[in-house]
Amino acid sequence: MHADKDDQLVVNSHDLAHEPRTGRILEVHGAEGGPPYLVRWDDSGRTALVFPGPDAHVNPTHVP
Repeated sequence: MHADKDDQLVVNSHDLAHEPRTGRILEVHGAEGGPPYLVRWDDSGRTALVFPGPDAHVNPTHVP
C-alpha cells in the first residue's frame, strides 16, 4: 500500500449494513509511502496511528 499526505484512507466494513470508514492521512511514517499512517477519521475527528489491513485502500488526492 502506498499513500501520500492528504490522501483518503478507506476501511471497508465487514458488515454490509455499515458504511466504510474514511479518514484523511495526515502523516506517512513508513518507507516509500508505506504504513503506518497518522489518520484523522472523518466520523469522529479523532486521530490514530493506523496499520491498514487487507480491507483498506487509499484514494489518492494527488494526480501524478
